[in-house]
Amino acid sequence: MDKSTLPGPVSIIHSPAAVDAAVRDIAARINADLAALAPVEPPLVICVLTGAIVFTGMLLPHLAFPLELDYLHATRYGSATVGGELRWIARPRNSLKDRVVILVDDILDEGVTLHQIQAHCRAEGASRVLTAVLINKVRPRSLTVPVDYMGLNVPDVYVFGYGMDCSGLWRNAPGVFALHEGISAEVNT
Repeated sequence: MDKSTLPGPVSIIHSPAAVDAAVRDIAARINADLAALAPVEPPLVICVLTGAIVFTGMLLPHLAFPLELDYLHATRYGSATVGGELRWIARPRNSLKDRVVILVDDILDEGVTLHQIQAHCRAEGASRVLTAVLINKVRPRSLTVPVDYMGLNVPDVYVFGYGMDCSGLWRNAPGVFALHEGISAEVNT
Protein backbone atom coordinates (compact mmCIF):
# COMPACT_ATOMS: atom_id res chain seq x y z
CA MET A 1 0.00 0.00 0.00
CA ASP A 2 1.26 3.45 -0.91
CA LYS A 3 1.35 5.51 2.31
CA SER A 4 0.59 8.63 0.26
CA THR A 5 -2.96 7.32 -0.28
CA LEU A 6 -3.66 7.33 3.48
CA PRO A 7 -5.78 10.15 4.98
CA GLY A 8 -3.41 13.08 5.48
CA PRO A 9 -0.15 13.10 7.41
CA VAL A 10 0.22 9.84 9.34
CA SER A 11 2.85 7.92 11.24
CA ILE A 12 3.07 4.16 11.50
CA ILE A 13 3.06 3.00 15.11
CA HIS A 14 3.07 -0.78 14.54
CA SER A 15 4.10 -2.60 11.37
CA PRO A 16 2.24 -5.62 9.98
CA ALA A 17 5.04 -7.84 11.36
CA ALA A 18 4.58 -6.40 14.86
CA VAL A 19 0.81 -6.91 14.69
CA ASP A 20 1.23 -10.48 13.45
CA ALA A 21 3.67 -11.25 16.30
CA ALA A 22 1.22 -9.79 18.85
CA VAL A 23 -1.66 -11.88 17.46
CA ARG A 24 0.45 -15.05 17.63
CA ASP A 25 1.48 -14.23 21.21
CA ILE A 26 -2.13 -13.67 22.29
CA ALA A 27 -3.16 -16.96 20.63
CA ALA A 28 -0.35 -18.85 22.40
CA ARG A 29 -1.46 -17.49 25.78
CA ILE A 30 -5.12 -18.33 25.10
CA ASN A 31 -4.13 -21.84 23.95
CA ALA A 32 -2.13 -22.40 27.12
CA ASP A 33 -4.97 -21.21 29.34
CA LEU A 34 -7.76 -23.12 27.59
CA ALA A 35 -6.02 -26.29 26.39
CA ALA A 36 -7.53 -28.45 29.14
CA LEU A 37 -10.95 -26.79 29.02
CA ALA A 38 -11.73 -26.71 25.31
CA PRO A 39 -12.18 -30.45 24.63
CA VAL A 40 -14.77 -30.60 27.43
CA GLU A 41 -16.59 -27.34 26.73
CA PRO A 42 -15.81 -25.45 23.52
CA PRO A 43 -15.49 -21.73 24.35
CA LEU A 44 -17.67 -19.16 22.63
CA VAL A 45 -15.51 -16.56 20.87
CA ILE A 46 -17.39 -13.29 20.41
CA CYS A 47 -16.09 -10.72 17.93
CA VAL A 48 -16.95 -7.15 18.95
CA LEU A 49 -17.98 -5.49 15.69
CA THR A 50 -16.98 -3.69 13.71
CA GLY A 51 -13.43 -2.95 14.74
CA ALA A 52 -12.41 -6.44 15.90
CA ILE A 53 -13.34 -8.21 12.67
CA VAL A 54 -9.76 -8.13 11.33
CA PHE A 55 -8.18 -9.13 14.66
CA THR A 56 -10.68 -11.97 15.09
CA GLY A 57 -9.96 -13.25 11.59
CA MET A 58 -6.23 -13.20 12.28
CA LEU A 59 -6.59 -14.84 15.73
CA LEU A 60 -8.92 -17.76 14.98
CA PRO A 61 -6.53 -19.85 12.83
CA HIS A 62 -4.01 -19.83 15.69
CA LEU A 63 -6.43 -21.14 18.33
CA ALA A 64 -5.77 -24.86 18.70
CA PHE A 65 -9.07 -26.07 20.13
CA PRO A 66 -12.68 -26.41 19.01
CA LEU A 67 -14.70 -23.25 19.52
CA GLU A 68 -17.93 -21.57 18.53
CA LEU A 69 -17.91 -18.14 16.92
CA ASP A 70 -20.44 -15.37 17.44
CA TYR A 71 -20.48 -11.60 17.30
CA LEU A 72 -22.02 -8.58 18.92
CA HIS A 73 -22.25 -4.98 17.87
CA ALA A 74 -22.52 -2.31 20.51
CA THR A 75 -21.37 1.29 20.19
CA ARG A 76 -21.23 4.49 22.17
CA TYR A 77 -20.05 6.53 19.19
CA GLY A 78 -21.79 5.77 15.90
CA SER A 79 -20.55 8.65 13.75
CA ALA A 80 -19.98 11.01 16.72
CA THR A 81 -16.60 11.89 18.17
CA VAL A 82 -17.74 11.71 21.80
CA GLY A 83 -19.17 8.58 23.43
CA GLY A 84 -22.72 8.52 24.73
CA GLU A 85 -25.04 5.78 25.93
CA LEU A 86 -24.26 2.24 24.83
CA ARG A 87 -26.46 1.30 21.87
CA TRP A 88 -26.87 -2.40 21.04
CA ILE A 89 -27.07 -3.07 17.33
CA ALA A 90 -26.72 -6.86 17.58
CA ARG A 91 -26.46 -9.13 20.60
CA PRO A 92 -24.86 -12.58 20.49
CA ARG A 93 -27.12 -15.21 18.92
CA ASN A 94 -25.84 -18.04 21.13
CA SER A 95 -26.79 -18.45 24.76
CA LEU A 96 -24.00 -17.39 27.10
CA LYS A 97 -25.35 -19.35 30.06
CA ASP A 98 -22.66 -21.54 31.63
CA ARG A 99 -20.26 -20.80 28.75
CA VAL A 100 -16.66 -19.69 28.74
CA VAL A 101 -16.76 -16.56 26.61
CA ILE A 102 -13.75 -14.98 24.92
CA LEU A 103 -14.50 -11.41 23.89
CA VAL A 104 -12.26 -10.21 21.05
CA ASP A 105 -11.98 -6.43 20.66
CA ASP A 106 -9.79 -4.13 18.59
CA ILE A 107 -8.82 -1.38 21.05
CA LEU A 108 -9.08 -0.50 24.71
CA ASP A 109 -9.56 3.26 24.73
CA GLU A 110 -11.75 4.68 27.50
CA GLY A 111 -12.96 1.16 28.33
CA VAL A 112 -16.59 2.09 28.94
CA THR A 113 -18.01 0.04 26.06
CA LEU A 114 -15.90 -3.04 26.80
CA HIS A 115 -16.73 -2.81 30.52
CA GLN A 116 -20.46 -2.77 29.72
CA ILE A 117 -20.11 -5.68 27.27
CA GLN A 118 -18.28 -7.74 29.90
CA ALA A 119 -21.03 -6.96 32.43
CA HIS A 120 -23.66 -8.01 29.88
CA CYS A 121 -21.94 -11.37 29.35
CA ARG A 122 -21.80 -12.03 33.09
CA ALA A 123 -25.46 -11.00 33.45
CA GLU A 124 -26.36 -13.47 30.68
CA GLY A 125 -24.84 -16.27 32.77
CA ALA A 126 -21.37 -16.78 31.26
CA SER A 127 -19.34 -18.98 33.59
CA ARG A 128 -16.17 -17.10 32.67
CA VAL A 129 -15.54 -13.98 30.58
CA LEU A 130 -12.07 -13.64 29.08
CA THR A 131 -11.08 -10.65 26.99
CA ALA A 132 -8.49 -10.33 24.21
CA VAL A 133 -7.67 -6.86 22.90
CA LEU A 134 -5.25 -6.12 20.09
CA ILE A 135 -4.45 -2.47 20.96
CA ASN A 136 -4.18 -0.76 24.34
CA LYS A 137 -4.31 3.03 24.19
CA VAL A 138 -2.08 4.18 27.04
CA ARG A 139 -4.18 6.80 28.79
CA PRO A 140 -5.90 7.48 32.11
CA ARG A 141 -9.21 5.68 32.53
CA SER A 142 -12.06 6.36 34.93
CA LEU A 143 -12.68 2.64 35.48
CA THR A 144 -10.70 -0.56 35.55
CA VAL A 145 -11.43 -2.93 32.67
CA PRO A 146 -9.97 -6.42 33.06
CA VAL A 147 -8.19 -7.60 29.92
CA ASP A 148 -6.73 -11.11 29.97
CA TYR A 149 -4.80 -10.93 26.70
CA MET A 150 -3.38 -7.61 25.53
CA GLY A 151 -1.47 -7.08 22.30
CA LEU A 152 0.26 -3.78 21.60
CA ASN A 153 0.36 -0.37 23.25
CA VAL A 154 -0.21 2.91 21.43
CA PRO A 155 0.02 6.47 22.75
CA ASP A 156 -3.11 8.49 23.46
CA VAL A 157 -3.61 9.56 19.83
CA TYR A 158 -6.14 8.74 17.14
CA VAL A 159 -5.18 5.42 15.53
CA PHE A 160 -6.52 3.36 12.64
CA GLY A 161 -5.77 0.21 10.67
CA TYR A 162 -6.24 -3.51 11.35
CA GLY A 163 -9.97 -3.02 11.83
CA MET A 164 -9.94 0.44 13.40
CA ASP A 165 -11.34 3.13 11.13
CA CYS A 166 -10.56 6.69 10.14
CA SER A 167 -13.82 8.46 9.25
CA GLY A 168 -15.34 5.08 8.39
CA LEU A 169 -12.45 4.15 6.09
CA TRP A 170 -9.02 2.47 6.26
CA ARG A 171 -9.96 -0.48 8.50
CA ASN A 172 -7.87 -2.39 5.94
CA ALA A 173 -4.70 -0.31 6.43
CA PRO A 174 -1.72 -2.69 6.81
CA GLY A 175 -0.32 -1.37 10.05
CA VAL A 176 -1.46 0.67 13.01
CA PHE A 177 -1.24 4.31 12.04
CA ALA A 178 -1.62 7.56 13.97
CA LEU A 179 -3.05 10.73 12.52
CA HIS A 180 -0.90 13.77 13.15
CA GLU A 181 -2.20 16.49 15.47
CA GLY A 182 -4.82 18.78 13.97
CA ILE A 183 -6.22 16.22 11.54
CA SER A 184 -9.99 15.81 11.81
CA ALA A 185 -11.29 12.25 12.08
CA GLU A 186 -14.18 10.30 13.51
CA VAL A 187 -13.69 8.13 16.59
CA ASN A 188 -12.75 4.46 16.15
CA THR A 189 -15.75 2.15 16.55
